[in-house]
Amino acid sequence: MARNQLVISGEIVALESKRYTPAGVARVALTLSHRSEQSEANVQRQVRCEVQALAFAELADQVAQFEIGQQVKIRGFLAQQGLRSRQLIVHINDIILE
Repeated sequence: MARNQLVISGEIVALESKRYTPAGVARVALTLSHRSEQSEANVQRQVRCEVQALAFAELADQVAQFEIGQQVKIRGFLAQQGLRSRQLIVHINDIILE
């Protein structure tokens, strides 16, 4: 079975207020800014990226209490943003303050 798991840390740079899906499930979207140094082909490389992420249900309630500028580590899986979008978004399974 194929695995789809992502772990990344960074700073919350955007945080939407809590909303609800049509089914009534709490939902919070955030943007995480990641910076690190990674080894690639025996060379150190500076990496910078922004990652869009979603939290649902009880996790959304937790994320809604966070603030822009906080450092977090998220664990989740990648999925398409929508049925007609090829862009990826992280669905958060776990998030901790660092």
